[in-house]
Amino acid sequence: MITLPLFPLSAHILPGGRLSLRIFEPRYTRMIKEACAAQSGFIVCMLNAKGEKEHNQHIHPIGTFVTVVDFDVLEDGLLGVTVEGQHCVSIDNVRSQDDDLRVGDCSEISPLQYDLQKNALYPMDIKLKEIFDNYPEVNVLYQETRFDDPVWVINRWLELLPVDAEQKQLFLAENDCSKIVQYLTELVE
Repeated sequence: MITLPLFPLSAHILPGGRLSLRIFEPRYTRMIKEACAAQSGFIVCMLNAKGEKEHNQHIHPIGTFVTVVDFDVLEDGLLGVTVEGQHCVSIDNVRSQDDDLRVGDCSEISPLQYDLQKNALYPMDIKLKEIFDNYPEVNVLYQETRFDDPVWVINRWLELLPVDAEQKQLFLAENDCSKIVQYLTELVE
């Protein structure tokens, strides 16, 4: 278990995914500087709309450890950061630091295991490639795409589709690809 800074968002990133962030709050600027200096990372976690912020219950218990892969000063003067998801973690004991940056005790959890036939992803794999082809803002984040990797395809769909955060948390906690594939296939078709 390791204590890491938390970056709560309504969007989410999973292992193998990339996400562009606009950093403007001092607490998150500090978080990025410290992560880069230590060549470490931080946790991107999903917001829990039903949880109380003052008791740090507004953060779902499964997040993704990310590392900074690129940064730049944007035209508006804000810090633009691209992060890449490395692995999912379980988050416990969330607390606030003096500048209100949240930190939590994090333990790595097992990655999704895909044990279905590759054709079980059809047409999700083809439609995901179409999204990458038609939306340059998504495609530009990736130096490499892996449409032939079932777990990569499933993770990108879970990131892109407007699936409720609670549902995503249930899928990640169960670690059952067959249920995720069934759910996503119904949404995609």
